[in-house]
Amino acid sequence: MSDKPSYLGLLNAVALAEGNAHCYLTEWASVTEDDDVRKVLLTVAAREGEHAASFAKRINELGYELSQKPDEGLAKNLEIVRSDCSDLEKMEALGLQGLDTGDKPDIFDDFFKDHSIDIRTGELLGRYIAEERDTGRLLRGCYGCLRDAADAEAAKASNGSTKADARAARATAKQLAALDGKVDALCRSIEELRQVVTAQTMPVS
Repeated sequence: MSDKPSYLGLLNAVALAEGNAHCYLTEWASVTEDDDVRKVLLTVAAREGEHAASFAKRINELGYELSQKPDEGLAKNLEIVRSDCSDLEKMEALGLQGLDTGDKPDIFDDFFKDHSIDIRTGELLGRYIAEERDTGRLLRGCYGCLRDAADAEAAKASNGSTKADARAARATAKQLAALDGKVDALCRSIEELRQVVTAQTMPVS
């Protein structure tokens, strides 16, 4: 082609980002112990991998090649998903819970400001955007479940601690009551002994 498409850089950026996401999400799915989380991760990873391949293919169809660029973030993301952190902590570290903006503007709103985008590329971008927004909703739902489970576990632990504290308090109260009883009995004995001693030392009239 004689004229380089103005949107070629966008296609290249998407292909690289999706390929990296496929890499670390697949890695995460292989280590999580939560079947529901794994299902979501594999669904999203499959989409990311397909997007990477589709955009690389489209670049080739336009007469160019995918330009590889180093991504320092990939190594960091792989370190996160391979760590001993919980799935909730990993999702928060990666910021995946915030991808879904609901009805608010997102990064995809500006994709079609370039009116020179051809039909086939437009079709590809349209599907990509729709799937990415659905992915955001999937991840937000997954995060919500993880957050609720963590909050419930924390509440349970707190409740258990409260019950233990209450039992300890009751036991302490019983011990104090028993001690008070012994002290009272000792005081009575001392008073009785004092009365006896006093009576014995009084002169006989």
